[in-house]
Amino acid sequence: MNEQPLNKLSLKQRSQAEMLYLILGALFITALVTSNLIFQKFFFWNPLGLFRFELSVGIIAYPVTFLVTDIVSEVYGKRRANFLVIAGIFASAFALLIVIVSTLAPATEWSPLSDAEFKKAFAFTFLAVGASLAAYLTAQFIDVHVFHFWKAVTNGKHLWIRNNLSTFTSQFVDTVTVLTLLCSFGVIDWELFPKLLGNGYLFKAIVALLDTPFAYLGVYGLRRFFGLKGHGAELNLDEQ
Repeated sequence: MNEQPLNKLSLKQRSQAEMLYLILGALFITALVTSNLIFQKFFFWNPLGLFRFELSVGIIAYPVTFLVTDIVSEVYGKRRANFLVIAGIFASAFALLIVIVSTLAPATEWSPLSDAEFKKAFAFTFLAVGASLAAYLTAQFIDVHVFHFWKAVTNGKHLWIRNNLSTFTSQFVDTVTVLTLLCSFGVIDWELFPKLLGNGYLFKAIVALLDTPFAYLGVYGLRRFFGLKGHGAELNLDEQ
């Protein structure tokens, strides 16, 4: 694999690379935390009248996390991608702590949301975040490892293969794990499990296919900006 060592980057380029990494990390964490907070609303989507999806609104932002980790894996390397996964764990735990404190804080008489309404909106946030963290930790690490496995197999070529195969694998693990835990704790009825599994995974697979051009655009743009040449070239910002 062709790599660009740290000493070939100027100080300005290193600063720019770190700033872009922070921006990608911010997108990643925002999508992850938001998905956990809004998951209790379900919506339907019937594209062209072909199939009626019934999904949690949390699924809208969640695929962004896999797109970001794939771009980071491709340009910044496996180590930096794993850093994002770990950062997401701490961000989710901190968000959960904020929800707990906010739930315990007594509402004023003029508050637009009463204590009961607030608790109803965030009643299952604890279980959702717990289930999401278990699934997220497993799925994201699988995504990173499968991505780099196929990157090695294809010698850095054919980004679409590793982008989609890593996402297909990790999203299936994520969907099964989350639904199993939520059904086990009574958040969702077991009779809905097959429908939500099929709907959720099919939706995620479609999104994974649709986001492939964005993965190419992000990777191509970053490589061109930093002058990376060769298939699979990475920024090695952690080297001295």
